[in-house]
Amino acid sequence: MRSDDLYITTVPCFFQCPISLDVMKSPVSLSTGVTYDRVSIQRWLDGGNNTCPATMQILQNKDFVPNLTLHRLIDLWSDSNHRYTGSQSPESHTPTRDEINDAIDRVGDSDHDALLSMILRFASDSDENREFLAGKDGFVEMLVDVISQLDSTNFSDSKLLLVVEAVKILSMIRRKILNRRRLSNLILTNGRDCLTSLSLLIKNADPKLKIDCSAVLEFIAVDAESKLLIAERDEIITEIMNSISSNSDPTLIEASLSLLIAIASSKRVKLALIGKRKLVTKLTSLLTDPTTSVSATEKCLKLLETISSCKEGRSEICDGVCVETVVKRLMKVSTAATDHAVTVLWSVCYLFKEKTAQDAVIRTNGVTKILLLLQSNCSLTVRHMLTDLLKVFKVNSRSCLSVYETKTTHIMPF
Repeated sequence: MRSDDLYITTVPCFFQCPISLDVMKSPVSLSTGVTYDRVSIQRWLDGGNNTCPATMQILQNKDFVPNLTLHRLIDLWSDSNHRYTGSQSPESHTPTRDEINDAIDRVGDSDHDALLSMILRFASDSDENREFLAGKDGFVEMLVDVISQLDSTNFSDSKLLLVVEAVKILSMIRRKILNRRRLSNLILTNGRDCLTSLSLLIKNADPKLKIDCSAVLEFIAVDAESKLLIAERDEIITEIMNSISSNSDPTLIEASLSLLIAIASSKRVKLALIGKRKLVTKLTSLLTDPTTSVSATEKCLKLLETISSCKEGRSEICDGVCVETVVKRLMKVSTAATDHAVTVLWSVCYLFKEKTAQDAVIRTNGVTKILLLLQSNCSLTVRHMLTDLLKVFKVNSRSCLSVYETKTTHIMPF
């Protein structure tokens, strides 16, 4: 073994196969969006398994899709590591602040891919390090400049690796950036074309990088203009909508829903999502899936609450099984989920008196659940909405509650 083979290097987690934990030689993605090394996943499937090892979701098919972008990044990373010699690798320790200051000053030189890798390791190490980077004069601007360099005519492997690392750093430190509006302006205006770079990444990336891109986009959606600029990028919205599927990585589903919540405040965006994007259908599908997480369920109901404020949204909610699904999620999920579900029902049944929604609530034993919720420790606002709903169904809450208080043991569980 040569001396330059002796150092220990930190392998980026998204380069490792979730099964073998080794660096992937031939990364391929399943229908769930999770990437594995071809040999490892083939061995898993040949063993008679029909689930995704990482998510344990049942596979709709067993086809592989080569993850060419990740393959190129792994090749670049491997080549970069082979350039180092000696018994100590630059990646074997967390850089000091002095080293990071020097690295930031030198970004822009020919070897700034290694410098960004060093900064990424530094940011990954602690909350204090991320706060230090976010407060460093000119650092956020430098990251935005790096990200804006990628476009369809400049999609080289080396440029791609730089932009990926810059996005990961920005995603990691974003919550330490005090002025969100300034970051939003840096990315969306001032002559930079960062949205094009993020569009290319989110279209070609693995789930983990899509999560980082979504997190950055959510963070910069600070006002009506910024939300509209993001929503008008068809390629971004297409990928986000594709991600809110039961077959997707659970964390990616939550990140995608968070981004949609962030941009869906204006009627123009709502109409775009409701129409050809079939948002209500996708949300209903997630809500009916027993594997959907509590957080994702809360976000689905929050989105339904948001779009129930417009006529087109209410029409989609009342058409089909959406209202019945919301009633089923009224209880036994979380306080936030209950609050959002009650608001959706209050909007369509009481505020706008949609007859099909009222019928769906009655059909799914929703009145009983409303009465039970009135006996719970719900907020004053929710209690008022529940009382309004009982008026719609011409139920005397006081008399019914007294009956239910004496007969709660006879109420069937749901």
